[in-house]
Amino acid sequence: MSFRLVVTLFLTVSFPGCQGQIKTPKMEKETSKLNPLLCDPESGVCEMPTSGNGGKTQNIVSKNKPVKVIYFTDPICSSCWGIEPQLRRLKLEYGGDVEISYHMGGLLPDWSYNSGGISKPSDVAHHWDEVSKYYKMPIDGDVWLTDPLDSSYPPSIAFKAAQLQDKSKALIFLRLMREMVFLRKKNIAKWERIEQAATQAGLDVEQLKADFEGKGKELFNDDLALGRKLGVRGFPTIFVTNASGETEMIYGAKPYASFESSVRKIYSDAQKIPYAKNWEKLFEVYPTLTLREFAELSEISFPDAEQQLTDLVKEKQLTVFETKNGAIWTRM
Repeated sequence: MSFRLVVTLFLTVSFPGCQGQIKTPKMEKETSKLNPLLCDPESGVCEMPTSGNGGKTQNIVSKNKPVKVIYFTDPICSSCWGIEPQLRRLKLEYGGDVEISYHMGGLLPDWSYNSGGISKPSDVAHHWDEVSKYYKMPIDGDVWLTDPLDSSYPPSIAFKAAQLQDKSKALIFLRLMREMVFLRKKNIAKWERIEQAATQAGLDVEQLKADFEGKGKELFNDDLALGRKLGVRGFPTIFVTNASGETEMIYGAKPYASFESSVRKIYSDAQKIPYAKNWEKLFEVYPTLTLREFAELSEISFPDAEQQLTDLVKEKQLTVFETKNGAIWTRM
């Protein structure tokens, strides 16, 4: 299927949106305007209240590896946090053929709206607790009660500034910010939190500050413009494309099989790389892992994964940080 046809379909299909709470068969669909912070766990999407194609779409072509993944996300997108296990596995199994390009989507500009049953930060807290259970990823919604963010733009711009220094460190930086907001209830819109994550990621903080106030803003606006051109209206939105411009789209939080299928459909010669699934090797690659991530990457059951992680903590091989909605493990 051609890229142009995929984008045309994307712009004309009516996608399910964030309806303010987890839907059940007995509940009627909310007809009010969409709210980007109230992600629909069934569709796996944090959807924007407005959208537009911004004009003619452009062709996306992978110039380096055979497959390019164009990923539109946001630091506070709970559905994006929900697909971290799938993305981490994709990098391990298909990293030789797949290049992932991260773009910011601008999920929360500010609080100058009232839609989807939400008008203030505290309205988000319970929703985050609910989607945490759905995605089986630790998310503590109390950040919206104790230290709420007024916008997701500052951490988004900071990420674009970090990319100017080092793309690998920028991804570590993004992960650290997500762990801060989802597990540690830290307001990552504040510069002191951004600075803390940048230091941990090994970035030059002074340079980051300069780029945050300059070039980073330009790159963030470029991401927003590209998203409008491609008709992106929710997160995660992922385009999987090849050198010919053929494209598959993954919209929302989908199981790993959807990612693997899209890659193979776009590039039939994609090589699945065997990787070591023992805990030592996994924690060498990814210094922090949630239960779901460890189970996904180890390809073992949740009970077995939890028992192994618990034993490793007792043996002082790992440390654990627990929240009311799950935990994350770090190698000592």
